Amino acid sequence: MYEYRELIEAARAARENAYAPFSHFQVGAAVRTRAGRLIGGCNVENVSYGLTVCAERVAIFKAISEGEREFDAIAVVTDADRLTPPCGACRQIIWEMCGNVDVVLANLKGQMEIHRMKDLLPLPFDKSSF
Repeated sequence: MYEYRELIEAARAARENAYAPFSHFQVGAAVRTRAGRLIGGCNVENVSYGLTVCAERVAIFKAISEGEREFDAIAVVTDADRLTPPCGACRQIIWEMCGNVDVVLANLKGQMEIHRMKDLLPLPFDKSSF
């Protein structure tokens, strides 16, 4: 659990920048590169909900856009009573861009769980599928 403290803190800090005027559900995420770099992202809502982007995808896309390609973990932080796992779209992106990484779920109440991506997306669609 100690090894994820900084990753969770990066996701918590990213959450503070969330733009969630409609749902008021602020989410922060952070990916950790294999070299130890932490890159955060937050959810960004739009009045047309289909254009909303989740925190996990923002963090991953930001990391990819900065040249990062190898990751070992991602954290997701909310203020919900129940820990919030990534949505289906984010699970697909995490699998494709990060692989079978640790997914750390945390909330502002200090709860935390760690899951392997293969457990959250047991039959992934990826380049081995075709």
